[in-house]
Amino acid sequence: MTRQLSQGSRGALASVGSSLAFAGVYFVTPLLAPAAAESIWALRNLITLPVILLAIIAVRQGHLITEIARRIRRRPLLLLGILVCGLLIAAQLWVFTWAPLHGRGLQVALGYFLLPLVLIVLGRFLYGDRLSWWQWLAAGIAALGVAVELVRVGGVSWETLLVALGYPLYFVLRRAMGTGHMGGMFWEFLVLVPLAVTLVMVEIVRGTATAENPSLWWSAPLFAVWSGVGIVLYVAASRLLTMSIFGLLSYLEPALLVVASVLNGERITEGEWFIYGAIWTSVLVLIAGGTVLVLRSRRGRPPAPAT
Repeated sequence: MTRQLSQGSRGALASVGSSLAFAGVYFVTPLLAPAAAESIWALRNLITLPVILLAIIAVRQGHLITEIARRIRRRPLLLLGILVCGLLIAAQLWVFTWAPLHGRGLQVALGYFLLPLVLIVLGRFLYGDRLSWWQWLAAGIAALGVAVELVRVGGVSWETLLVALGYPLYFVLRRAMGTGHMGGMFWEFLVLVPLAVTLVMVEIVRGTATAENPSLWWSAPLFAVWSGVGIVLYVAASRLLTMSIFGLLSYLEPALLVVASVLNGERITEGEWFIYGAIWTSVLVLIAGGTVLVLRSRRGRPPAPAT
């Protein structure tokens, strides 16, 4: 029992630490200006790769990397699928940097709030997952907010859609290819190394960003290491916590992203309050339902029937 509590405590600390790390990255990103988001992504890709490798070695799962290598030799087309997944996750890491640099951090944060709801609906219709009534309620409230926003401005921002729809596509492809683990992520970062090296070299040769902001020589690598630590903490939390608790704690990150965006000077306009209110209400419904589910499971009571 003591060991279980200790493991749960470590997992909770890792999850909170991950959310704080990513929120911190979000907050300090504007300090990297005028470096291009593409160059920052490239450096982040190069430095995160060995961090992922160290994490895999630490948990003794190096066989996942070699297993994919053997599969690529047997079916070279798998490498194309890994490249597509790499580009999808690269797009997410890029917009995570681009948004705070261009005053669009709130739109990306909204995408992270919507993401779990999209995954719930996707799981129901693509994989036949059974949903509880409170999960349907949360999805319905979120859909109402999106519908009102569509009527109000004729659409939802591309940054929000990239996060809310891009990640599900990424997860579905990884699941279909059987690469939904850290070994798969290692390969996704690895195949983009040539592009990342090219972008970093172009930035260095051009020299305009570092000339205007000399601190980039040390702040940009530190930023990339910081991001890598966040990924390691996130993976550690996913291993140490139950899925329910891990999912509940994951809502801390987008909440902190909103705080970071507001501290960086962004503001929620009057017309946007409805969709934000709808999404936050949906999140509260999911948190409340998930908390009840966790408490019932600990007491040995059966969960509420799903539909």
